[in-house]
Amino acid sequence: MRDLGVGFRYLLRGQRWVARHGRQYGFGLLPGLITLVLYAAALVALALWGEDAVAWATPFADDWSSPWLGLFRGFLTAVLFALALLLSVVTFTAVTLLVGQPFYENLSEKVDRDVSPDGHAPESGLPLWRELWISARDSLRIVVRAALWGVLLFACGFVPVVGQTVVPVIGFFVTGFFLTEELTAVALQRRGVELRSRLGLLRSRKTLVWGFGTPLAVAFLVPFVAVFLMPGAVAGATLMARELLGEETREDGEEGDRAVTTLPQPPSGSS
Repeated sequence: MRDLGVGFRYLLRGQRWVARHGRQYGFGLLPGLITLVLYAAALVALALWGEDAVAWATPFADDWSSPWLGLFRGFLTAVLFALALLLSVVTFTAVTLLVGQPFYENLSEKVDRDVSPDGHAPESGLPLWRELWISARDSLRIVVRAALWGVLLFACGFVPVVGQTVVPVIGFFVTGFFLTEELTAVALQRRGVELRSRLGLLRSRKTLVWGFGTPLAVAFLVPFVAVFLMPGAVAGATLMARELLGEETREDGEEGDRAVTTLPQPPSGSS
């Protein structure tokens, strides 16, 4: 359970890092703003025409008497919108990272240099088009996995009591896991870590991943929050990726500089 707190601290450390590096934060906001406009338009369209879509998909209920017809289709419309929100949270990160690949790669590299004892940041050595292809391919695979989980949770939502209590909680943990995978991929891809290996790393420290990703998944449900948290989330995920790989990391910022240069004091009583 200790890893839950550690994961959450990485999320906070990432936000603190971008707060001290205003220029990187400003550039990191642009991809999120573009993606937010696209997603907002899609969700507004679903809110306006979702009920019509449900009615089209359930012609067998046309002859049902009131109030059962309204209750049934109203429930399905609400579930459809909730599922769309869940998928939006998961895919928002993937799409934003794809749109902002150069921005976030640069941000992640600067975090690596800032916290690495030797000031070194791993580089993939691949051309940009190749990095974009790998990112898009892996993101699609993650989205498919997330969609399968979404369908399963959607079906479980019909189970009385459990569907309205346990299932939403599980949904946040699942979303948090996939969010973390997408975010850590920025740093791990530069190190040549393939998708299967990345998933293995994350599964080996699930509580760490949940501590980082689940609060982020909850926060991303609040309008505009995802945009402002994305740069810090990338920075925090880079720090967490270093721990997953066992890389030496000094504390970020000025405290980290002092930590590196300060020598340990001898125990009292020693000559």
